[in-house]
Amino acid sequence: MSEVVLFRRDGGVAEVTLNRPDKLNAFNEEMHRELRRCLDVVEGDPELRAVLLTGAGRGFCAGQDLGDRTVGEGAEPPDLGHTLETLYNPLIRRLRRLEKPVVCAVNGVAAGAGANLALACDIVLAARSASFIQAFCRIGLVPD
Repeated sequence: MSEVVLFRRDGGVAEVTLNRPDKLNAFNEEMHRELRRCLDVVEGDPELRAVLLTGAGRGFCAGQDLGDRTVGEGAEPPDLGHTLETLYNPLIRRLRRLEKPVVCAVNGVAAGAGANLALACDIVLAARSASFIQAFCRIGLVPD
């Protein structure tokens, strides 16, 4: 796995850590790709009986990295609907269908897609520092 998502086995538990602490673990395309790979491993390994999902640093996940979505002058802006349909919705559906329990440990902010990622898990453990923010209404997007 890459450095943006850390994967570790601890007995029968797959520990998956979002690892972009300098960006509050905000999603970019590489993170989506690596999370899919982690889920491939979990689904294919009968020795893994559960998943622990968390974030490195002071936040769980700040949602989409908007800096990753910038376009050059004259280029078309990214299609948020397409991004939801091709990246976020399949990830959430896959977590919900996973036949192994997923425990999410939220430290710090879980905003936008990060909050929804946490809420898609079977159990959410929230530190006192945790906050859940639905920021979509501020940009006129209702993805859920």
